Amino acid sequence: MLELADLTVSYGQRRALEGVSLTVGDGEIVTLLGANGSGKSTTLRAISGLVRPAAGRIRWDGRDVHRWPADAIVAAGIGHVPEGRDVFPEFTVLENLQAGAHTVARHEIPARLEAAYRLFPILGERRRQRAGTLSGGEQQMLAIARALMIRPRLLMLDEPSLGLAPRLVQEILAVIRRINAEGVSVLLVEQNAQMALSLARHGYILENGKVVLDGTAAELREDPDVREFYLGMGGAGRKNYRDVKRYARRKRWLS
Repeated sequence: MLELADLTVSYGQRRALEGVSLTVGDGEIVTLLGANGSGKSTTLRAISGLVRPAAGRIRWDGRDVHRWPADAIVAAGIGHVPEGRDVFPEFTVLENLQAGAHTVARHEIPARLEAAYRLFPILGERRRQRAGTLSGGEQQMLAIARALMIRPRLLMLDEPSLGLAPRLVQEILAVIRRINAEGVSVLLVEQNAQMALSLARHGYILENGKVVLDGTAAELREDPDVREFYLGMGGAGRKNYRDVKRYARRKRWLS
């Protein structure tokens, strides 16, 4: 369904991704794990057409899309929930959802709004409220609902649990499972590796812009090195960044 082959992305002279290859199958949940700055968000931005690859290709549903504009990629069925939510704070909840439907035929929008309100009833209650006044958890719900307005076949989520209370994290977890159960593939970037691997079928670990390890979620959960250096990264993971880098060098993952 989605295939990245030897993808390379640079910001000026800095190489953000180098030779990244991965696949997401129809109906799968796939997770990207790694320390801060490893290239996870850049991978999603490249798929969305927000940054141009310097080399390699991105194939979606059998078509090369790495040179497509971002709006064409959205129209082709790829939704993206960025890190930090990026809702429009001065827009109401309703206006944010309408903005997410910019590639949708006008007559289809009311039904999609109702679907968003069924998934997140609080958004229906607050549809006239400015998004900037919502709580962090409500803004995350809004960001997900906005991406779902196009009825994507692939939903990419960048750190959906970041900054949320444990109760809200569990709610978001349940929503991701529900979305996937309805046939939507998910590509998940998540600091909470325990949560990510509980959801995913397959996982990839990035370090310094390179895929250094991949396998089924079960394989990664049982790998002793992954257990030591990544499964403790939920919450406290940012404090372990130097340990992860030392470990990656020891494993010859980094030069």
